[in-house]
Amino acid sequence: MRCRPPAPDPRMRRAFAVACVFGIAFAPIVASAQVVSSNDYLARMDVDHDGRVSLAEYQDWLSYAFDAMDRDRDGVLSPAEQPGGRGAPISREQHRARLAERFRKQDANGDGYLNAKELAAPPR
Repeated sequence: MRCRPPAPDPRMRRAFAVACVFGIAFAPIVASAQVVSSNDYLARMDVDHDGRVSLAEYQDWLSYAFDAMDRDRDGVLSPAEQPGGRGAPISREQHRARLAERFRKQDANGDGYLNAKELAAPPR
């Protein structure tokens, strides 16, 4: 399964990706990729258009930042590839495992999918 970029311009995709992973708001840069409500997030993440977000859709969507920063495409973010040039190396598998844990915390009803309300709520 493959995610779709929020904007056709590679600079916009990278800015959006970094903002998603590290929680940094680059409002002027990401303006065209900005979403207004959890329904907007749901619509963008929901690749199969079934009205809910699966774990794979969630992981794929939120892996843009990882993919954008992994300049040597080795599947590991080295400290040099991370903001500030520091941090422990993290593999793509570790990144996806962290996302899976966050997904499970947000899946309040335990059905294995996120709806708009669950996407809007912080993980428990």
